[in-house]
Amino acid sequence: MAIRAEAPRIIVAGTASGSGKTTFTCGLLQVLKDAGLSVAAGKVGPDFIDPTFHERVLGVPSRNLDLFLGNADLVCELLAEGAKGADVTVIEGVMGYYDGIALGTDASSYDVACVTKSPVILVVDARARSLSVAAEVAGFARFRSPSQVVGVVLNRVSAARYPLLKEAVERETGLPVFGFMPPIEEASLPSRHLGLVRAEEIADFRTRIDALAETLRTTLDVEAILAHARGAQPLVYRPRELPEPVPDKPVIAVAHDDAFSFYYRDSLDLLERLGAHVVPFSPLRDQELPTGTCGLYLGGGYPELHARELGANAALRTQLRVAIASGMPTIAECGGFLYLHETLEDMQGQDWPMVGAVTGRAFRTERLGRFGYVTLEACGESLLAHKGERLAAHEFHYWESEHPGNAFHARKPQSERSWDCVQATGTLYAGFPHLYLCGSPVAAKRFVDACVAYGLGAPADMGEGAW
Repeated sequence: MAIRAEAPRIIVAGTASGSGKTTFTCGLLQVLKDAGLSVAAGKVGPDFIDPTFHERVLGVPSRNLDLFLGNADLVCELLAEGAKGADVTVIEGVMGYYDGIALGTDASSYDVACVTKSPVILVVDARARSLSVAAEVAGFARFRSPSQVVGVVLNRVSAARYPLLKEAVERETGLPVFGFMPPIEEASLPSRHLGLVRAEEIADFRTRIDALAETLRTTLDVEAILAHARGAQPLVYRPRELPEPVPDKPVIAVAHDDAFSFYYRDSLDLLERLGAHVVPFSPLRDQELPTGTCGLYLGGGYPELHARELGANAALRTQLRVAIASGMPTIAECGGFLYLHETLEDMQGQDWPMVGAVTGRAFRTERLGRFGYVTLEACGESLLAHKGERLAAHEFHYWESEHPGNAFHARKPQSERSWDCVQATGTLYAGFPHLYLCGSPVAAKRFVDACVAYGLGAPADMGEGAW
């Protein structure tokens, strides 16, 4: 049975990456919060970092809305769940508004806007341009019908030039301009090799966001934006049918600190809905795993920036190596996969000892490796999938492995490009592809069931996968 859910919402999209979406979204979230509204946030696509900025502003998780990793019903359901009790939800787009898989719009911000029937604000970088800004806005507004675009915000514009540009854009396109964002040096957000620096690492984050919000309160027509958000149609979706939860409450230890932080909140929530007890621990600081640990989840992050400290924690490295060898069910994605190697090269080119559950060395390369969405097909029986089953995933990494594995075959969507990847057994998934367990509840249930079996002392079925 379909569900209808009221959810006032707005998508903040850009004409291209670097147009100012994240900065504007964070500023708008703070302005709305300061106005006394209850605000929720979301992020189009698989990005891990931008949601940490939303969460740092609001103090509540930001949800990923991804039409490759999940389907339309799931995206609408997650959006509706996140919007419960909120006056408005602000969703940050990904890349350029129409940029999707290959040269299509699948999984783009536009795709999500259409599926969720959400109004869209288009953020346009107007620096060093005049009437061309109107031409660009007109092109975006008319490229698809309906475009879902209800208005524009101009970025990197001075207060003196803004009235002229506003008049030109509105005259030529018929779209309202909701305001502008001038260059604000004290509110800029630093970046590194995988994109923006995580919000937790910016010591003066609160100062930057407050400065941004103070400016936007004087340069935005917030009421006009809210009017469009409140006019959004109800979300309509068919809810998921999830497997029955286990009664045993197995403890899944999730690595979470400055080295490991790339997780989908909805995937962790799903593990708990399936009966697991998710407990964070720090490979940087903790000397042992949480009491009663029956499973491990080592997510992505920046272990290469903390290789020395990770290597120095020999007690935990040893415990992890013994636990994994004994059959403790383990998911290790990207950074977590690097951590399981015998050694890891840091940013300075020095190797440090790691867990040693995976043979070989993890090393730096000079360019971004396999990047983007992939479909994984299991080559044999393993922890998360039977032979021939498929999982949606994505990759994004500069580091490589001497032994990336061959338990799964990865294929790029709408492409002939493919490769083998992942080391897997009946109790292990270890590889570069990031999984979205929320979109693969059967795989998530297998993981939880394996954790229960390990806690009960049942013998592990090691499957056909081999290290």
